[in-house]
Amino acid sequence: QVQLVESGGGLVQAGGSLRLSCAASERTFSTNVMGWFRQAPGKEREFVAAINWSGGRIDYADSVKGRFTLSRDNAKNTVYLQMNSLKPGDTAVYFCAAGIVWSSYKYWGQGTQVTVSS
Repeated sequence: QVQLVESGGGLVQAGGSLRLSCAASERTFSTNVMGWFRQAPGKEREFVAAINWSGGRIDYADSVKGRFTLSRDNAKNTVYLQMNSLKPGDTAVYFCAAGIVWSSYKYWGQGTQVTVSS
């Protein structure tokens, strides 16, 4: 059972930056793809970004392209989501996810709150 632990959330003013981290408890094939999703109050969970093992493929939601950067350090079993130029609309609970294949996530973290004030 892979455990994912997110960190780095918080309160920031619009235009500011935050870096989220997601550490996996072990390195397995089940963490081949790791991604981030977010859920704002009253809204459905939505895809933010995902990265494969080698980092050769990274997908972003249109809403975050050019502002967010996803990377991973396989030696640390950790992925990082650098979020710049944050907007109030980015306010949500951010969840880390891991899976074997793209768009199929088996493991989820507990979430970390990101609040962007205007």
